[in-house]
Amino acid sequence: MTETSQAIEIYVDADACPVKNEVYKVAERHRVKTFVVSNSFLMVPQSPLIERVVVSSGFDAADDWIAERARRGAIVITADIPLAHRCVSAGADVIGPTGKPFTEASIGMALATRNLMEDLRAMGEVTGGPKPFSQKDRSAFLSGLDVAINRLKRAGFGSGAP
Repeated sequence: MTETSQAIEIYVDADACPVKNEVYKVAERHRVKTFVVSNSFLMVPQSPLIERVVVSSGFDAADDWIAERARRGAIVITADIPLAHRCVSAGADVIGPTGKPFTEASIGMALATRNLMEDLRAMGEVTGGPKPFSQKDRSAFLSGLDVAINRLKRAGFGSGAP
């Protein structure tokens, strides 16, 4: 099978993902197989396009499962910066829940910022978390996912579903 005849697949780092319902809608509209990966049982729509994957509760088990399958033609949905880095390095398109794509050009800065913030939190300098998830974030995510799927279709990847 050549690269351009491969199917687009979506992998969702689902345990704390606020946009699962949006992923389901876009996946159905584009007929794209979607894997919802978590450490515990999550409800997913009954659809041949949506597959629930429950991994062990081991540290980073969901991340490892997703990263092992990341490739050109895959879209990974995650807010986890180290996972995003692994998937971008493997050639996957990676989108955060706010619609922000992680790219080869941006992932280094995202990792550096994450590490800096982690150090500052450890020293007690930063005590707040991320801003609340908004409707604007949800809308930007929908747009970003649509753009990624359409870009892959133009590159010759297919939906893989009848």
